[in-house]
Amino acid sequence: MYHILVVDDEDNIRQLIKKYANFEGYKVTEAADGMEALDICAQCSFDLIIMDVMMPELDGFSTLRQLRRKDRRTPVLMLSARGEEYDRIHGFELGVDDYVVKPFSPKELMLRAAAILRRAGDHEDLRETYTIDGITADFTSRQVFVDGVPVDMPPKEYDLFFYLVKNRNIALSREKLLSDVWGYDFYGDERTLDTHIKLLRKSLGPYSGRIVTLRGVGYRFEG
Repeated sequence: MYHILVVDDEDNIRQLIKKYANFEGYKVTEAADGMEALDICAQCSFDLIIMDVMMPELDGFSTLRQLRRKDRRTPVLMLSARGEEYDRIHGFELGVDDYVVKPFSPKELMLRAAAILRRAGDHEDLRETYTIDGITADFTSRQVFVDGVPVDMPPKEYDLFFYLVKNRNIALSREKLLSDVWGYDFYGDERTLDTHIKLLRKSLGPYSGRIVTLRGVGYRFEG
């Protein structure tokens, strides 16, 4: 049974998520704010954290920043009443796996949660590396090096980069990338993908041009 931590200062939101999560067979623990969430995480581990951004005392981004100092692996799905690109980019840079804007569909939220949990449970070891120019992707150790320097990427950015590299020189539609990397059939908008592409290009530095935008289609990694 997957154990989910739901962090939101609105009790009705927590109860709504808990109701649908319980229906899916998940165990749910609640936290009313970021400080309580940090205390709970210090005592218990979770398979997924669903957390609101706007909370009293300690907001979601600040809470996540503190969590990531000790835990880089637990996936996080962020909730927010704001959908501005800056907030989305900031969340992804901190290591958010997915981002849902309020008001949301509980069924879609559970689909996204299930997709994240499936991806987190996939421990396939590719046992190979790939190098081009100054980029090295080590699939076995899940590391990326640019000019010999390790690049620290959020979890989903690693997933996207490795997928692009494995499917290099292939035109990949936005729908296919969202389905295969995020694990759901294109619920949500394309900004999630485009934002991650921006972050990935930034991480690749002088080799960002390896990711080619295909207008009206999607993206291709040239290798």
